[in-house]
Amino acid sequence: MPKNYQNSIEQLVNKLTISYKKEEYIAPKYLGTLPNKDVLVEIINMLMQILFPGYLGRKNYFYSIINYHVGDLLIEIYEKLSEQIDFALNYEKNQKDSFDDEEFENKGKKIAFEFLDRLPKIREYLATDVQAAFEGDPAISSKDEVIFSNPGIFATSVYRMAHELYNLKVPLIPRILSEYAHNVTGIDINAGAKIGKYFFIDHGTGVVIGETTIIGNNVKIYQGVTLGALSTRGGQSLRGVKRHPTIEDNVTIYSGVSILGGDTIIGNSAVIGSNAFITKSVPTGTKVSVKNPELLFKDGEPKDEKQEFVLDWVI
Repeated sequence: MPKNYQNSIEQLVNKLTISYKKEEYIAPKYLGTLPNKDVLVEIINMLMQILFPGYLGRKNYFYSIINYHVGDLLIEIYEKLSEQIDFALNYEKNQKDSFDDEEFENKGKKIAFEFLDRLPKIREYLATDVQAAFEGDPAISSKDEVIFSNPGIFATSVYRMAHELYNLKVPLIPRILSEYAHNVTGIDINAGAKIGKYFFIDHGTGVVIGETTIIGNNVKIYQGVTLGALSTRGGQSLRGVKRHPTIEDNVTIYSGVSILGGDTIIGNSAVIGSNAFITKSVPTGTKVSVKNPELLFKDGEPKDEKQEFVLDWVI
């Protein structure tokens, strides 16, 4: 720090003030109170206790008192979530040129309760996801292990909660939840995607599932898979347009695959081999694989004649 650091600080403040005026779009005059990420993470942890009672949070309580425990959790979640939704709605209201105050009155509480009323449906889907993970991975010893430790199940659980809030048209919060799961697991599932039952992500790191993706039932995908848009050069003009692929029932997608485009459909029971790059639809029952490359192994010992060994491999 310079000797006359006070003057230096004042000069820096002046420079930043000029920057705030110049780049006003990333320093708006008023946003209001925004949703709190730390509180939303706390809500996620409480919701996980509701979705998987006895596994997370308080454990080993008797089923004779489960109603009291769940009731206490629901009341706390409802109070915290309705407040955070109010913050998100107020943010949205401040972005509009005109709005009706009556439209927002008690809306956070109504949406929070409607979301909580959907928890049984979320659990119904998650039960099938756990079953798919157990049946699809011989390295997993039990369903308990899936719930305790599988990153795909955690990311899918958060997605299914965020998706319901997305459907309820809650601003900001679905994206915050999705990005939290992304940061924790390396799995990026946009809350707008539509995913059916018995969904399993094996390993999971590097998986990306875009907003307008549609995934059917009994789909299994591996690490490094991208279900993305063919092009996003249109920017905001593409909002609401089907940009991401449709994956029909019983499809398996192996590691490193990119499937792009809103018109791309992967047909029922198709199998997509590792490292495929797909921008056109694949018919029902098709097996897609990349042509086998040749691996060249050169002997490290200096010799008069160079020796090469060719090894074929199969996906």
